[in-house]
Amino acid sequence: MVPASRDIAKKPKRVDDNHQARFTYLTYVPSVFAAGDASIPLTPHDMKSSAVLTALSALAVVYACGDGHDHTVARRSAASSQSSVTPPSRPLEWGDINIIHTTDSHGWLLGHQKASFPEPNYSGDFGDFASFVAHMKEIALKKDVDLLLVDSGDLHDGKTEDDSENFPRPHDWMDTQLEVLTVTTFVVLLFYSETTYSSRTTFQANKFFSQLPYDLLAIGNHELYIYNNTLDMHLNFVPKFKGRYLSSNVNITLPDKHGNYVSVPVGDRYAKFKTRKGRQVTSLGVLYDFTGAAKNTTVQKVEDMVKERWFAEAIQEEPDLFLLAGHMPVAKDNWPLVFNAIRAVHPYTPIIILGGHTHIRDCVQFDGRSMALESGRYMETLAAKLDKTSHSHGNGKDKSKPSKPKDIVFSRRYLDPNRVTYEYHTGHKNSQFDTSAGTSITKGLQALSKAFNLDFLFGTAPHDFTVTQAPYPSEDSSLSLFAEDALPIALAVNNTRSSIPNLIITNSGSQRFDIYAGTFTKNDQLTASPFADAFLYIPGIKLSLANDVLASLNGAGSDNRRSLIEERETVEYGLGYVDKRYRGWLQDMDRRHGVERRSAKNQTLGYVTTDIPEQSCPGVGDDTLHAPLPFFDVPDFVASKPPAVGDDDLIDLVFVDFIETQLLKILNTAQSDKTYTTADVSVYTPVLASEALGIYAQAAWN
Repeated sequence: MVPASRDIAKKPKRVDDNHQARFTYLTYVPSVFAAGDASIPLTPHDMKSSAVLTALSALAVVYACGDGHDHTVARRSAASSQSSVTPPSRPLEWGDINIIHTTDSHGWLLGHQKASFPEPNYSGDFGDFASFVAHMKEIALKKDVDLLLVDSGDLHDGKTEDDSENFPRPHDWMDTQLEVLTVTTFVVLLFYSETTYSSRTTFQANKFFSQLPYDLLAIGNHELYIYNNTLDMHLNFVPKFKGRYLSSNVNITLPDKHGNYVSVPVGDRYAKFKTRKGRQVTSLGVLYDFTGAAKNTTVQKVEDMVKERWFAEAIQEEPDLFLLAGHMPVAKDNWPLVFNAIRAVHPYTPIIILGGHTHIRDCVQFDGRSMALESGRYMETLAAKLDKTSHSHGNGKDKSKPSKPKDIVFSRRYLDPNRVTYEYHTGHKNSQFDTSAGTSITKGLQALSKAFNLDFLFGTAPHDFTVTQAPYPSEDSSLSLFAEDALPIALAVNNTRSSIPNLIITNSGSQRFDIYAGTFTKNDQLTASPFADAFLYIPGIKLSLANDVLASLNGAGSDNRRSLIEERETVEYGLGYVDKRYRGWLQDMDRRHGVERRSAKNQTLGYVTTDIPEQSCPGVGDDTLHAPLPFFDVPDFVASKPPAVGDDDLIDLVFVDFIETQLLKILNTAQSDKTYTTADVSVYTPVLASEALGIYAQAAWN
């Protein structure tokens, strides 16, 4: 059985004390963040943002042009960027069984809309993808082969609002990510273009997904941060797929018809179905060992799942193919546990694994009759060609002893999700490419964007600011922009402690996406900095001690630095952090190919995938050839510029809320004059991390 749900404690509210910062709010002006559709009311989060922005009028800085202009921008058509997009390098290789795989879309349904590369590579929206799938289905019919559409989870991002009254909220810092609208790849990639705020957004995003003919879907960890989102998936989304939405090791607790609370699978444990060509398929939907789920949702460890009776019953009968979808990386995780359990019963049956979670492109073959594929943050196509003798198990003498058939010929391709790619592979161009269903989805997404006022204009970014493509610190670093420029301005708004020197510490992982030159909108703010973390502070800290805290957070000078970092990374991975693995993948990509390919200046920037030789995945995976993105390593924690005071002068040490326990421990290790506790910590400002860039943009980019 799935174990009882884990109780995640709520963060306690703070009580004002003598050194509590004081804040002044001006009158809320509804027009600041007015929704485009009057039928969708503003949320408390929107109202707070409006109050903060309105309060900027009290500052000496001019935060808006004040000329009566409409501060919204029309969303640029994705088609306008297609002239600069590199087409695919070769046609797709069709097999007997073909799979279009998406994973980690995180609501990126509107596509990437910026002109700086690599953004145009990913400019297709979910409507374009729907048209692509429809045309690919037609091609499969003409070729008389199977084509399946599979998703491996993380359709959503966690959001700030949870309307549940019957169940507690999950751990606050994990409850602060924002819902996103976006698309992903024969692999297609669904990229971030965010919508936000309440369970109604999840419902809206689910409506678009349910319009596509998915044959199989698996749950992701981002479906589990907010109980109401999980409940909506269970009650409204799962039934639309008629037994094909799988959550093999994930349960939700809810009342039955008698009012008794029971733990049941969010989706189905497994699925058995026939393809159009009559092939028997057995499928699972497995989530990695996620530890950050909301209360009353439960994730069973993979090692325990494979010991369950239902699991043994599910795999007992041999199908033509085991198709395993799951939100779990294909390397350095627990897929071998599932694979080996199946191989113990069926040593030669074809197995295809479609993983996810770490946002990278990856391919592994556990043996010659299997392939495990991870499709980054996109959608990926896997074309798997099954050989003609794949089910000939007799050896001609002893029929009870299966002989090993020959290996299967597999191919896979990572597609950049844009109309150039889609039109190239379908043979349909311009208006002939768009289907009525695809056009309807695109219009629906644009209407939803307008309803949430995502095009509200904060200002105009003067140039690109990137997380890892520029060194930190530097003028082109988004981490420098956030920590050194944006936070000092945003956190000082109507703050009575703003005249006291401070050092502000935050985590680099808070910046999830790059900022590109041009209009900086509400959507861009949510995409770049989605986490609504609060800021706390401790007064009366020596500047030298504050600097030591930052160095210690980043592991400098620690004898057991490696073990401490590994321990922290293990905890963070369980809670859902994937930045370390994703950035490591980017770093390896740049190290292998970066300088040489960029210096040639004959390829646009994008992903360059290199499969590890010992993994034995055949051929070249990338559909379009690119030069790798430049990569610069960044620290785990970054800070504002130190104030111009002496080392022994006292300052406010300001920090992001979820590192409080770690920071107090470091403070008490670095000095012995005082033992710091939570009683010494107070709220510094009502401004959240996710609001800082917008406030700064209104001050500096107008």
